[in-house]
Parts: sequence; structure tokens; C-alpha cells
Amino acid sequence: MLTIHADSRGRALAVEGAWIAAAGPLEDLLADRPRARVRRWPGILTAGLVNLHGNELLEEAYHPDPREADELGAEPLTGDALAALAMDDARWGASARRGVQRMLAHGTVAVSCGELRNRAVRDAVHRSGLGVFGRLGRPGGTASLDPYACGLPVTFAEPREPGSAARFAVFDAPDEAALAARGAGTCVATVVEGRLVYRRR
Repeated sequence: MLTIHADSRGRALAVEGAWIAAAGPLEDLLADRPRARVRRWPGILTAGLVNLHGNELLEEAYHPDPREADELGAEPLTGDALAALAMDDARWGASARRGVQRMLAHGTVAVSCGELRNRAVRDAVHRSGLGVFGRLGRPGGTASLDPYACGLPVTFAEPREPGSAARFAVFDAPDEAALAARGAGTCVATVVEGRLVYRRR
């Protein structure tokens, strides 16, 4: 089914399968597609964020299961805290899946990575549908699920246009300046490969 996603400013994307069918004002898209399902979101529709710290957040950090919160807390574990854990492929894969979900909840639609050497992590990223961009070396800054908190310029994915992959995110902010001030925790929806993979409850 063709779905139109629209933001508070009336900007919209028409999604068919895994692709963008059209982009433009909501009223124009509706005029051409009167039977489309419409999702109206608060805030602004963006192309989605690129997290520059893919390796650091997925291969060099452990994302605790909620059932481990009493013992390990809820934040990613690195360094000595990570070294103290007994990690195997199953645990790395589960951690990476949780890490990806937390990235999606921050409007991330792609990650920048060097070679992902851990097969379980690599499989989790591939199955998620996240875009992956190569990189040389480390990007600097502080690895964070919120790209606005990493201390580096924020990178957005390429603008969505007809024929491009249906990857984008919506943030509950009135404009881009407010988004930068409030951070990616304002994400209300993330779409990857045409699927609504995160929706704020």
C-alpha cells in the first residue's frame, strides 16, 4: 500500500514498497494519490541522521538487555566494564540488535563504519536495513547514540527524492535549529526500506 508521511510543515514523502514514489507538499501528493494512507507526524521530516561511530557503538560497546538493568544499568558499556563481561557471538549479536534499535530511536538511518569484523554484529546491521558508509580511521568526537551529542558536525543522509530508498526520520521540533538544540532524542518516527521501524509511544 502506498503511504504518505507528512510533517507539521506540510512537507511529505509518498512511499511505495522500499522506495520514495514522490516528494513535495502534502496537498499535491494527496491530489495525485487520493487513496493513499496518510501518516501525519508532529515536527519536521528529514532525510535521517548518519551516526559516524558505527564501530565504536556496535563492536566496541555492549548494550545491556533491559533484564540486566539492575546489574549493568541501561547505558552502553565500554572499556573495563565491557572487558569484564563474558562475550560470545550470541551476546554480541543481541547487543548489536539492541544498539541498532537505539540508533533508530534517535533518527539514525545509516552508520559510518570501518570494516565490521564481528560477524554477529555485521549480520545484525545488515538485517536492520541501515545504510552503511565506509570510513578510514576513527572520526574523533565522543561516540553517542545521539549524533548531536558527539561533538562533531551532524551528518544527514542524502535528501529523499523520487526513486531513492525510503529511509528518513521525523523529529518533534519546529525547525532544524530547534532540533540541533534539543537533540535526536526528539525522534518520533524512523523509516528504513519503507518500513516504520521506530515510532515513539
